[in-house]
Amino acid sequence: VQLQASGGGSVQAGGSLRLSCTGSGISFDDSVMGWFRQAPGKEREGVSCINISDGNIYHSDSVRGRFTISSDNAKNTVYLQMNNLQPEDTAVYYCAAATGNLARVVAATVNSLGLVQHDFDSWGQGTQVTVSS
Repeated sequence: VQLQASGGGSVQAGGSLRLSCTGSGISFDDSVMGWFRQAPGKEREGVSCINISDGNIYHSDSVRGRFTISSDNAKNTVYLQMNNLQPEDTAVYYCAAATGNLARVVAATVNSLGLVQHDFDSWGQGTQVTVSS
């Protein structure tokens, strides 16, 4: 299993970036793909996820209205379009996958619990996003 994330960079406040994550070796169609982020000195937090099987989407309150998650199932790729970026969005962003039964757990609980790290069984390397004021 491999999740390859890309697209991070440095922007000024108000700018945009698009992150990509391509999965290989997983049952992409039977997964929930998510994005987490971790800022220096802070715990990792769930940002957004998409249920590949039915297209249902979740965004955390901190990014709703600014970030949009989408997928290209033919390419086994998930995107995170990040608009109106703010300095507090500065973090290392991680792509993750919840597959099989874990995908169903996430689908059933995400709206009440948010993204829970231990429900995601595959992780990509982080990509740095830096937003300057």
